[in-house]
Amino acid sequence: MGVDPGLTRCGLGAVEGRPGAPLSLVSVGVVRTPADDDIGARLVVIEAEIERWLDELKPDAVAVERVFAQHNVRTVMGTAQASAVAIVCAARRGLPVALHTPSEVKAAITGHGNADKKQVGTMVTRLLRLDAMPKPADAADALALAICHVWRGGVQHRLADALARARSAPRPAPARREDA
Repeated sequence: MGVDPGLTRCGLGAVEGRPGAPLSLVSVGVVRTPADDDIGARLVVIEAEIERWLDELKPDAVAVERVFAQHNVRTVMGTAQASAVAIVCAARRGLPVALHTPSEVKAAITGHGNADKKQVGTMVTRLLRLDAMPKPADAADALALAICHVWRGGVQHRLADALARARSAPRPAPARREDA
């Protein structure tokens, strides 16, 4: 499941698949909250919808867009708050959470990290064999996060697990040379 965090529009998207195999759309949507509502009320609405999705879809993992610095601090704060809600909802269930940067997602979906929203939406439409591009862009971005995680996240998770096992494995004692 992918989450494109935002206070006004929080994109949610779920796909099914594995690397090297065709992907399929499970669900896509956007949680909307009025800009003039209290921040707490807005976050509760986002949390309730994410919880509903997690209850209904039972995803294996949750991919959230990593918050990056922008010039508008207010926008960054709202995005970070919505992102934290998604992370907490997933963690509460023991689901692995992956954070992917916008450029990482764009590179995974389109082949280059500077793609625009239309290019990402077009590729999401093609990859999931949809009749129309998901609207608004937050919905397509959430699906792009989910696709990126299927393609990259699983491999990254397996590599991290292998490294952790290698680091915690007992090391063989050094060979001793017998004096002759």
